[in-house]
Order: sequence, then C-alpha cells, then structure tokens
Amino acid sequence: MKNINQIGLTWISFFSYAFTGALIVVTGMIMGDIANYFNLSISQMSNIFTFLNAGILVSILLNSWLINIISLKKQLIYGFILSIISILGIIFSKNILLFSINIFILGLVSGITMSIGTFIITILYSGSKRGSQLLLTDSFFSMSGMIFPIIAAYLLENKFLWYWIYVCIGIIYFIIFILSVSLHFPESKEKFKYTEKIKKWNFNIIVLSISALLYILGQLSFISWVPQYATEIMNINIKKTGNLVSDFWMAYMIGMWCFSFVIKFFNLKRIFVFLSGISAILMYVYIHSSMYLIMKYLIISLGFFSSAIYTIIITLASLQTKKPSAQLINIILFFGTIGTLLTFIVTSPIVDDKGLYATLICSNILYSIVFILSLLILINSKNKIYFKE
Repeated sequence: MKNINQIGLTWISFFSYAFTGALIVVTGMIMGDIANYFNLSISQMSNIFTFLNAGILVSILLNSWLINIISLKKQLIYGFILSIISILGIIFSKNILLFSINIFILGLVSGITMSIGTFIITILYSGSKRGSQLLLTDSFFSMSGMIFPIIAAYLLENKFLWYWIYVCIGIIYFIIFILSVSLHFPESKEKFKYTEKIKKWNFNIIVLSISALLYILGQLSFISWVPQYATEIMNINIKKTGNLVSDFWMAYMIGMWCFSFVIKFFNLKRIFVFLSGISAILMYVYIHSSMYLIMKYLIISLGFFSSAIYTIIITLASLQTKKPSAQLINIILFFGTIGTLLTFIVTSPIVDDKGLYATLICSNILYSIVFILSLLILINSKNKIYFKE
C-alpha cells in the first residue's frame, strides 16, 4: 500500500506540471481568438495574459507560508474548487476585467499546485533519485506543450469557441483532485513541515537563485523570438519555422527522460557545468548558422542538452539543507517565474531598438552567465556541504 500511495503522490506531481504547462503554452494558440472575442488588439491581449504569470509568481511566493497553515491535501482540494470557479468565470465573462480576474485565479491555482508537486518529489525521494524524479516531473510540462496546442488547433478548426480549451485543461486538475482525495498525505508535523528556517542565504543559494532567473529568461527569450528570426532574417517559410520550435520541445522532453537516468551516475555540480556550457555553445553556433538543416540539428541538440538545467538547479538547492525545505524550493521557483514574467518586458524593447539578432545574442549571453555561475558553484562546493541522504 505504501508503494501505491507513493506512486499516486508522484503522479500528482506529474499532473501539477502538466496543468501549468498547458495553461502557459496554449496562450499563443488562442490569443488571437480571445482578442477578437473582446475586441482588443493582440498587443493588448498579450498584456492581459501577464495576469496569468503574475498569479503564478504570487502563489509560489505565498505557498512558503501556506504549506505550514493548510495541509497539502486541502490546498489541492481548494485548488480544484477555485479552478472550476475560474473556468466557469472565463466561459461566462463578457468583459475583459472578469477575464483578467479569472485568469489570475488560474495562475494562483497552477502556481500553488506546481509548488506542491515539486515539494512532494523532494519529500518522497532523496539523493540522485530526487533529481531523476524532478526531471520526469518537469517533462510533463513539455508534454503538455506538445499535446495541448494540438488539442487547441483541433477545437478551433472544428468551430469550438476558444474557452473549451480551458475546460480540457481543467480535466487535468480533476485527475489531481481524484488522486488527492483517495491518497494519504503524510502529516505536516511528520514530514511536510520540514521547512527549516533559512537563517542566512549562503553563497550557493544566491547563485542558484540567480541562475534559475537567468536560465528561464534566456530560454524563453530565445524560443519566443526564434520564429520571427527564422522567417524575417533567415527567410525560412512558416512551416519549417514551426518545425524548429516543435523540434526544440520534442528534444527537450526526450532530454528530460534521458537525463532522469543519466544524472544518477554523475556529480550534479559537474553535470550542471557541462550542460550549461554546451548549451551556451550550441545557441551561439545556431545564431550564426545560415543553413536550415544545420539549424534544425542545432536546435534539437540545444533542446536536448538544456532540458535538465533548471531541474538540476532546483535539486542542488534542495540539497542545501538536511531536510527538504518548502521555502528554499519556492525561492528557486519564484526566481524562475520572475524570469518568465520578464521575458517580453526585457526583450520587446531590445527587438524594437536593436532587432531580432541582438535579442538572440542577449539570450546567448544569459546562458553564458549561467555557465559561469555553475563554475562558481563547483568551485565553492569544497567549502560548502551538500547533504546527501
């Protein structure tokens, strides 16, 4: 029974990332339809979706304290109720203010759920198994990134209104709800309340937090502007451009699966250095390539080798304390979400002022800085203790 319960809790973690991934990825697919529905421009609509990312950011910050007040099971049950309310609100909302409020609530729910999912994995697994399971968990984000655009395209092609995609996404949380009700969560005072106070931010925590922010900002800045760069600068047709982005996420997901096994046999700090270094090199070569076939292989390689970086950052941070700390994990998730929130805020002015090429170069610089920070982590490890269970 214990193994069945652990497997069920692990699947809650998987679906928590799938839920957040679906919410974020489908935005680009349905933004035009939503803009037409509310008689707004695309740029105005894109600003409205900042509420989704803001909700995720706020919830991850708050969950460090919520976890000590409300049990994980109750949080997930309340999250299901809020998701139903917000999805119904999206369906029946006739003005953009109500839509903004409901999309913000969905962001809150997804951020709290993803935070819980990450913390469950750090509690259930230790050492190399923890990193392996976190990679598998993160792969469900990418899996949603592949599946839900297809679902959205099917619904739109068959004349369904755009809000039905949110109903489909809600099915994921329904599964989380069913699992939550039927499974046993360890009591907070027994396990999940192992949230040691972080009396001082040691060097590694600071560097890992900055790495999380810069990595996510660099990744999303790169992949968000690759389509425009390919069509406008490289004169590649739209179908091939779409294939480049699809290939990146496919390789990203496969990379997570592979590294979930590989990292068991390597030192996490060294593999962090290797992956961040080779990713920075691959991105540089991609930006300076002119042949489509070479670009295709390079972006596949980039997706594969960069897939484990963020999860390794989270894993290394979780090993900074003897017992898993929800606050510490949420710090990394919080900085990573700031990177997501800053993507267009930082890159749009660069595109307007310097152009697409300069924007991709900035992404490459961010990856290079992450590589330098990984070296600092490795060098500093001689003086810092990583707790291995």
